[in-house]
Amino acid sequence: MQDKDTVMLSGEVDSIIYRSNDSAFAVIMLASEGDLYSVVGDLGLVEEGEEISCTGHFVNHARFGEQFQADIVERSLPTSPSSIRRYLASGVIEGISSVLAKRIVDRFGEDSFDVLENSPEKLAEIDGISFKKAQKFSEDFKKTFAVRSLMQMLSKYEIPSSAGIRAWKRWKEKAEQIISGNPYVLCSEGIDVSFEKADSIAVKSGMPVNSEKRIAAGIRWVLRENSFSGHTALPLDRLKEKVCSFLTVGEEDFDSCLGEEISEENLYSYHKQKREFIMLSEMYRAEDYIARRLSIMSEISYDNQMDFSDLIDIAEDESGITYDSIQRKAINLALSKGFLVLTGGPGTGKTTTLNAILSLFEQQAMNVYLAAPTGRAAKRLSDLTGHEARTIHRMLEVKVPDGDRLSFVHNENDQLDCDVLIIDEMSMVDSCLFEAVLRAISVSCKLVLVGDSDQLPSVGAGNVLRDIIDSGVMPVVTLTEIFRQAQESAIVINAHKIVTGEYPDLTQRDSDFFFMQRQTYPEVQSLTIDLCRERLPKAYGYDPLNDIQVLSPARKGPTGTVELNRLLQAQLNPPAAGKSEVKTLLYTFRKGDKVMQIKNDYDILWKRTDEDGKVEEGSGIFNGDIGIITAANRILKTLTVDFDGRIAVYNSEMLDRLELAYAVTVHKSQGSEYDAVILTVFGGYDKLYYRNLLYTAVTRAKKLLIIIGTRKRLYEMIDNDRRTLRYTCLKNMITDIKNG
Repeated sequence: MQDKDTVMLSGEVDSIIYRSNDSAFAVIMLASEGDLYSVVGDLGLVEEGEEISCTGHFVNHARFGEQFQADIVERSLPTSPSSIRRYLASGVIEGISSVLAKRIVDRFGEDSFDVLENSPEKLAEIDGISFKKAQKFSEDFKKTFAVRSLMQMLSKYEIPSSAGIRAWKRWKEKAEQIISGNPYVLCSEGIDVSFEKADSIAVKSGMPVNSEKRIAAGIRWVLRENSFSGHTALPLDRLKEKVCSFLTVGEEDFDSCLGEEISEENLYSYHKQKREFIMLSEMYRAEDYIARRLSIMSEISYDNQMDFSDLIDIAEDESGITYDSIQRKAINLALSKGFLVLTGGPGTGKTTTLNAILSLFEQQAMNVYLAAPTGRAAKRLSDLTGHEARTIHRMLEVKVPDGDRLSFVHNENDQLDCDVLIIDEMSMVDSCLFEAVLRAISVSCKLVLVGDSDQLPSVGAGNVLRDIIDSGVMPVVTLTEIFRQAQESAIVINAHKIVTGEYPDLTQRDSDFFFMQRQTYPEVQSLTIDLCRERLPKAYGYDPLNDIQVLSPARKGPTGTVELNRLLQAQLNPPAAGKSEVKTLLYTFRKGDKVMQIKNDYDILWKRTDEDGKVEEGSGIFNGDIGIITAANRILKTLTVDFDGRIAVYNSEMLDRLELAYAVTVHKSQGSEYDAVILTVFGGYDKLYYRNLLYTAVTRAKKLLIIIGTRKRLYEMIDNDRRTLRYTCLKNMITDIKNG
């Protein structure tokens, strides 16, 4: 039972029970009006002896009793000699022990802080403090005071402490000055305060509505928000309309600000097809670099006209496999040209062709690296080739983010030690990630990109595989023939029918492809649950967590992933005595739940123990990674998640990066395959139901696919051949460079 009445609780920090090392979350005991209260929340870097005011509500915890959940925290320096002494003795300033704290307060009393900040030479009058130590104590105090001052300023505007911590990590002592000068820096990537919140601070500080800082921030905000939908650019006319409406400013002010931002190279303008596009600097530089590197690789590869037919003949004899003419062409191009895009649908022999390419490269004593965008895709690539494959992030080795941009250990200054790089599931690779890949390989490194261009594009911004293919500049081989073994699979046959706009046979009952017609939302929900909980485990022995995946085109609605996850969790992992759980605004997570990471996070630490007991440590859990919760701490609001052997701990601040994953959207399933897929095709918004989304969903199933819904909706989906519209400039940049 919870009392949600908002109240204020003020007092002195008595003790720190727990503090997260990498976030603002803490558990403290607060002395207030003669009583001690347990306070939890994002409290920032509070210290013993500090005086704080917390706005929040009391909750009754089943195990720990009454606690105060703090939503907003205002801090102030302690004022009484006793509290100042406790504060200094808490370790907030390195080197000041309890003995020195007592001596300082005994000498200077209520003026102790003023002396620390402004007259450190007076500290040297105290036994045990040299002049050098006094100077260091003063510097450390000023840093601590700067953190406190920043947190206090942000708390007035109800900015969470977690954002303040991120701002401090980026700008250190200059953070408050930078934010005061331009509050819109708070909505930059990595600080992640909403534009609306930053805008309210700027308005309160007197910044004009048509300020260039405001308009510039608004332009970047709109471009960044659209990048989450996959766009690396926006047409100028659309951008202007969106920004002017969003900010309520005139076109003249917009044009003036945009021109200045372009001249300063904070934004870039690119003309294609007689239309002007505006790009964030990181998007422009990524696509421009890709285009220039591909141009260089094209020139190098087309100079090489060697024919490897004899080697391919030998490979056929050794493997007992006869390659068709298109496969032979692909193998020969990969070996001779040094660059190849290998694309094709399921059952067309991509894996067979790739294994031949890999074998022949190794016969030439070349060092070959294999990579894929996700952990599941990398594991699948390893299983198919028998060679180690890594995620692209792990191969490049993520460094601590530098400002707004992700950085890697391997780049143009420390390139990968490989002669050949093969990347699978290339349709999932976005522009910024592919830029990083190209920077990390030498110009002479051969590159083979494998993927299905009919699948959905990457979650991140860009449409790299499709743009490269459509440019017509680089060597591309498209496999089209369905091989005999694959012809036995209705999943494969129907996938090819769908991608060409043909309706699949929905009457089959003795295959791996089933359609189950249901006419109402409750019927779709009930059948989905029954298949996961009872029918598929009994009929096929499938594990509901590891073998079965429910997919939906949508997040919202009765058959969207949010509602299906709630229903499936209640049946597959219900609450029970002794089963710990952690609640957030959207979900209740409990031990045993299947969860998915929904945002790239390069800072999450993980550990993995191999069969020999050797422990590997690393960082980074990425968008689409699926794991199982192995522990939940209700008090500290932490979860321990097992991502295929990588064990990561999530604190309260990080929980919004997780979702239940009994059901996931088709977009999030990309790059993964599951033994059994249940796809709901019912109701929802028309714009979410289109052909290549259905094709992507169908090709996620390895052994069994069940579609639940109506024939009408399924046929509408096949008839809707609109591809996901993405504004990018890469294709045109490639062709412009090629055409001089």
